[in-house]
Amino acid sequence: MSENLLEAAAPDAPEDVPEKFRDEAGALRVDALLKSYKELEKRMSQRFAPPAPDAPEEEKQRFRRAIGVPDSHEEYSVEAKHDLCGPDAEVNKRLHEAGFTCAQVQLVYDLAAERLLPLIAEAAADYEAEKQRGKLAEALGGEAQFKRLAPQIAAWGRANLPPGVFEALSTTAEGVLALHGMMAKAEPSLAREAEPAGSVDEQALRKMMRDPRYWRTREPEYVKRVTEGFKRLFGNS
Repeated sequence: MSENLLEAAAPDAPEDVPEKFRDEAGALRVDALLKSYKELEKRMSQRFAPPAPDAPEEEKQRFRRAIGVPDSHEEYSVEAKHDLCGPDAEVNKRLHEAGFTCAQVQLVYDLAAERLLPLIAEAAADYEAEKQRGKLAEALGGEAQFKRLAPQIAAWGRANLPPGVFEALSTTAEGVLALHGMMAKAEPSLAREAEPAGSVDEQALRKMMRDPRYWRTREPEYVKRVTEGFKRLFGNS
C-alpha cells in the first residue's frame, strides 16, 4: 500500500504537551488548549485585582502583602532627606490605611523635602523680612519716615561701603540702623534731610539754634532747616 505523502508531511505534536490536549490520534486539541488558556488568564486577572470592599479581611491582607504593603505602618522604613521631613507615625498610619507600599511612602517624604521645604523657607524669609521692616519703622520714627530714609541709606551704603559689607548689613534691622548711624556721622545733612517737614515745633527749632552748627559754623543746610522751620510755623512775617 502506498504511503500518503501529505499525512506524512504533517508536523508532529510536541512531546511535552499533556495528554488532555491530544485527541485519540495524538494530534493537538486546539479547542481544549484555547479553553484552558482562557481559564488561566481569568484566574490570573482575578488574583491581582483589588478585593471588593466587602471582601474578607484575610483576602484583603493577602492582596496587600502581594503588592508590597507591610502588615503594620510601623514596618515602614523611611530615609529622611531633611530633619523637617522625617517620618511621622500618624502620617505613616494614614498612608498604611490607604494601602501605600514602602516605596510609595518613601516617595511621599522625598516629595515633601523636594517641594515643601523651599516653600517653607520662602515663607519664613518673607515673615522675617516683614518683622525686620517693622522694627526699622519703629526705630526710625514710623513707616513714612522709614520709606523716606531707605533710599538715602541704600545710596550712601553702596557709595561708601564694599558690596559684600553693604549687602550683609542691609539684610537685618540692626544692620540698616548701623548704616543709618554711619551715614549720620559721615554726612549729617543726609540724615537730617529725611525728617518729615511738619515734625519740628518751635521748641525743637530753639534747640536747633543752640547747636554749634547754627551759631558757630553756620552750616548752610542746617541754617536753612532752621529758617524754613520758622517759616512753616509762623509764615514769612
